[in-house]
Amino acid sequence: MKTNFPKDFLWGGATAANQIEGAWNQDGKGPSTADMMRFRDPKSLKELNNVHANTDITDEMIAEALASTDENSYPKRHGIDYYHHYKEDIALFAEMGFKVYRFSIAWSRIFPKGDEVEPNEMGLKFYEDVIDECLAHSIEPIITLSHYEPPLYFCQEYNGWYNRKAIGFFMNYVQSVVSRYKGKVKYWLTFNEIDSILRHPFMTGGLIESRFPKEEFENVMYQAMHHQFVASAKAVGLIHQIAPAAKVGCMTTKLTYYPFSCKPEDVLATQQKMRQVYAFCDIQVFGEYPAFLKAKFKNNNIQIDMTEEDARILKAHPVDFVSFSYYQTSCVAADATGLALTAGNTTIGIKNPHLPASEWGWQIDPSGLRLSLVDLYDRYRKPLMIVENGLGAKDTVLPDGTIDDQYRIDYIKAHINAMYQAITQDGVELMGYTAWGPIDLLSNSTSQMSKRYGFIYVDLDDYGKGTYQRSKKKSFYWYQEVIATNGASALEKIEPVKVTV
Repeated sequence: MKTNFPKDFLWGGATAANQIEGAWNQDGKGPSTADMMRFRDPKSLKELNNVHANTDITDEMIAEALASTDENSYPKRHGIDYYHHYKEDIALFAEMGFKVYRFSIAWSRIFPKGDEVEPNEMGLKFYEDVIDECLAHSIEPIITLSHYEPPLYFCQEYNGWYNRKAIGFFMNYVQSVVSRYKGKVKYWLTFNEIDSILRHPFMTGGLIESRFPKEEFENVMYQAMHHQFVASAKAVGLIHQIAPAAKVGCMTTKLTYYPFSCKPEDVLATQQKMRQVYAFCDIQVFGEYPAFLKAKFKNNNIQIDMTEEDARILKAHPVDFVSFSYYQTSCVAADATGLALTAGNTTIGIKNPHLPASEWGWQIDPSGLRLSLVDLYDRYRKPLMIVENGLGAKDTVLPDGTIDDQYRIDYIKAHINAMYQAITQDGVELMGYTAWGPIDLLSNSTSQMSKRYGFIYVDLDDYGKGTYQRSKKKSFYWYQEVIATNGASALEKIEPVKVTV
């Protein structure tokens, strides 16, 4: 008799508005930070590892972007044209058997500048149509409220999340969408990878770094992050008030690090790194700042404007569950001199000599997912959800039109087995799994189409050429069977992950 996952396990996929929708200036939508992101085509490891290359934005770069009508230089403006293909795409998700579909709402499609009093009805109607299309196919929406695209005007006029007014603007947006979609949406996420503001402050927090003195910018980032924490907690409270049956989660980047060696100084350096990883999720679960951040603020003279009311709000509205992205692991050493580095999810780490890697240098480590699940569940004792996991790779369309992406199947199969081990052997409460990029989409960091994640192929290249036609890869039919068997079909013999190091 085959074993499988819990009977109510939520299988599905995840996307972000800024990487798929397009229609960046249609139906009242205002420009966002994502619409300022240029295409990058890294030709070397050094270029690839420069994760800030398209996130350190200046006012001059914004002016240049706004003056440009070239959507191929700014590919997130066209995405995969999901805005006009969503019915077709959701039908394909339903054909795979999705139980849930995680997507984000573009704030600037609802409030074009971010500070308006009344929402844009055409924006509200678009997402209502998307939600209704999902429900018509028996797919539960999981909606992320903020995923890497604050309204541009909000960034230029108010300095983004550094301004405390941002909390009020965001809550007006939350009030509008939750009131409109209550009764239709059971699962909400507040901020995607809320910790990411330290890695790409413009994309996440709307912070134009060149406007601030260099020596003060770390303080600026933490102040902006604090405002997001308060907004997140207030959003949890408001959603519970408007839709009492809804569940609200936080979303964090699950970066997992190993000591490069067993030298005590490497182990200590790794511990310090991991405390930083957990600090931001801690605030949303426990409702207070952890000792690590308090000590960091004191030692680095970081002054956060935090009111007594802020502290009360954080404590009063913890999240219901913890969701996270997981793609790769890397190593930490007290002294990295002479050690090889490798890229990750907008991060750089020391290369682990025991792991293979993707074409983009992300090291493949299914065991690291099990370790991450155990650590998160032991720490928070709340239900977990993996809302991003997948393999970015170059796919080849064969002469007969098929795409044999066995490497993607091997990657996801190994990670599903790690999930199952965490559930059955470690007692982890895992709600669901939404594979990242069930349909090919633009890479977040480079805006490339050639870095493909999907089970569904989109005929579009890095330079905007293609028909936008959708077609099914080999992995489409494989994932369809995984869902139909509630994971059982993936719990067979695991083939080695065949990816070039």
